[in-house]
Formats: sequence, structure tokens, C-alpha cells
Amino acid sequence: MTTPALSVVIPMYNEQEVLPLLIGRLRPLLDGAGLDYEVVAVDDGSADATAPMLLLACREWAQLRVVRLRRNSGHQAALTAGLHRARGEYVASIDADLQDPPEKILEMLALARAESLDIVYGVRDDRTTDTAFKRHTAQVYYRLMRRLVGKKVPHNAGDFRLLSRAAVEALRAMPERQPVYRLLVPWLGFPSGEVAYRREARAAGRTKYPLSKMVRLAVDSVTDFSAAPLRLATWSGLASFLLCFVLGCYSLARFVVGATVSGWTSLFTAILFLGGVQLLCLGLLGEYLGRVFVEVKGRPTYIVGYDSAETAEQAAVGVR
Repeated sequence: MTTPALSVVIPMYNEQEVLPLLIGRLRPLLDGAGLDYEVVAVDDGSADATAPMLLLACREWAQLRVVRLRRNSGHQAALTAGLHRARGEYVASIDADLQDPPEKILEMLALARAESLDIVYGVRDDRTTDTAFKRHTAQVYYRLMRRLVGKKVPHNAGDFRLLSRAAVEALRAMPERQPVYRLLVPWLGFPSGEVAYRREARAAGRTKYPLSKMVRLAVDSVTDFSAAPLRLATWSGLASFLLCFVLGCYSLARFVVGATVSGWTSLFTAILFLGGVQLLCLGLLGEYLGRVFVEVKGRPTYIVGYDSAETAEQAAVGVR
């Protein structure tokens, strides 16, 4: 089994519209690079024609490797499957929507080789094609992550990156069940560099990252890499205790001077405040407890149903 110089991992879910555009742009680029490569397309349980289109393209493109998951497991799980099965000395990951330019992969590879880097991030220095809402929420997300996790988290860097074999093996050794690679990769602390690019509009099809998934990613990022929410619960409880203590002293003083006024407003407000703080704390504890539960069960985050490379190897063994 030969080790290619470069593996390109592409998670896919219902990408039948953009797939021909992706292949038409990526294949000439890699064929003309003069290096041994493989493209690992991970079909994340697509419900459209993505899977048969990939299998058809695999017959004409020898370097294309199709990995199909048995069910939709999510973008990060599909990315994990691709990283774990990629064989290259360097492994690049990119989405199928062509918002991240494939041409930058070779620039990343050249930079990694020239400066002996283990990680090269694709950094979006121009996001004018995104909506104002997405640009604003992305800024908030990265600022929050840099504050919680540290400044080693590159600003405006998603899942478009290049990893050395050493970095990939380090990630494979991690016991994470729900990895957030845009935070986990910087955590490694390996020598890294950046390549800037302009983020394009989606070439075809619809986004697979609606607001609900963006919120879920933010929650996963915070709870996976920081105990700050638990500290927030602690400080909220302490603040509510101090506030109630002050109000209690005030009420006692008013009672002593005979200036108490019967009413329910203050009592009702206090009950609502304390109830809200308690529910917030319980919710935060439940979020962390749920993650512990998932980790303890140890269920795989994805199940591979088919790998075209393994099928080809088995056929070759049968011929011999």
C-alpha cells in the first residue's frame, strides 16, 4: 500500500448539485500538481443522488476514494471518519460547497513543506459574500472562543486546513466523542501557519449549516473546551445570595422602624429571579452531565458502511 503525499478529505451531505462543479475544479488542479494524492469523499448518509454520483465518478477517477457512512452522523463525525481513514503524508480538509477555494490547498502544502509546519489554517480575510447576520455571529463566536480557549485559536478559521501526518495521528489518539476541530487542532500546539483567502458564495445547492446547527456548534465549543458556564452558574448563585441577603437586611430594617408595606411585587420578583437562576444552573449542569453520559457509553460517532479503497484492495488480493 503506497502512501500518497496528499489526502483531501471532503465531508458531503446531499451535495448532488455542487458535486460536478467540485470534481471539475478539483481534479485538474490535483492532476496538474505532479504529486501522488487521494481524495477521500465521505458521504454522510445523503438522501439524494450524492452516493451514486460519487461511485460513478470513482470509476473514472482512480484517486477518488468513496467512504459511505451508514447514517447521517453530522459534519464533524464525517470529518473524523475522513481524517481517520486518510493515508497521506499531509491531509487537507475542505467542504464540498466551493466556498473555500481548492486552489489554496497546494499553497498550504507548499507553505507546510517550506517552513516545516504541521498545521496550516485557511483564514477568511474577506467574508463579504456572507450575510451580515452570519458575519456578525461569526465574529462573536471567534471572540468568545479566543477568550475562553486562548488566543491560539485562529480568527475566522473554519474546517479548511492542512495537517501533517503527525498532527493527524495526534488527533486520532484523542478520545473525543464529539470533537470540534476548529478548537481541538489549535489545542495541539503544533507549529502552524496561515493562508488567507476570500470566502466565496456557495456554488450550488443549499447550506447544510442553518442557525440551529450554528448554535449547536457554539454550545459544543464552549462545553467541550471550557468550564466557564459552570463558573457562571456559581457566580450567579453567589450574586443572587448576596442580593437576597441585602434585601433581607433592608426588609428587617423597615420592619424595625414600622415602615413595612404589605404587597406581593417584591416577593414575586424575588421568586422569579431565584427560580430563573436555579433553572439556569440546572440546565448548565445537565449539559455537562449529558456529555459525560455520552462519553461513558463509548458509542462510535459514525459507522462506515463502505470504503471503495478497501473494496479495491480486496479485489486485488483476490486476483493475486
